[in-house]
Amino acid sequence: MTLLIQPTDARVLELVRHAGILRPRDLSTIGCARTILARMVRQGQLEKVARGMYQLPEAEPTRHHSLAEAAKRIPTGAICLLSALRFHELGTQSPHEVWMAVDRKARRPNGGYPPLHIVRFSGDALISGVEAHILDGVCVKITAPARTIADCFKYRTKIGLDVGLEALRAYLDERRGTIDDLWRFAKMNRVTGIMRPYLEALA
Repeated sequence: MTLLIQPTDARVLELVRHAGILRPRDLSTIGCARTILARMVRQGQLEKVARGMYQLPEAEPTRHHSLAEAAKRIPTGAICLLSALRFHELGTQSPHEVWMAVDRKARRPNGGYPPLHIVRFSGDALISGVEAHILDGVCVKITAPARTIADCFKYRTKIGLDVGLEALRAYLDERRGTIDDLWRFAKMNRVTGIMRPYLEALA
């Protein structure tokens, strides 16, 4: 039996095609009640991929799908540190959590998927050197390669100095950006003294 798609369903399907991943609160933009989602899942029109997250059943997730889901959970945050290294393919990091930078005053998210490792920044540190990428239809903010490396040196006591060194070596060997960019973000993070000997030895 052919499923008759209701007008409200059609609006929801159009929304999720555009957004990639749909959250219940997104329905307010088209004037639909959240209760519609459970019925559409039962009818096979939508697939629930995590708590409060829906997508089209035929959608093929990319290897960066967890980053898209994290961005839907915290639209104001930015993927950073180990997860940004993984995205840019700088080094061999493969974190089981999504590392995300949020404002120092932002409320910490409760549970949910994917698991998040929250790092708090403020002012320019939250927005400087952040790029926008479209992943699985979602706009995801991710720290740029040079910014990510400087962050790794700043947080070397938490993630290990070897992580930053591996990423720095890959950045230089593969010419992923300029040395000027590295210095700019090293100054922002106040790690020029830490990075200088390694950069001089590798450059």
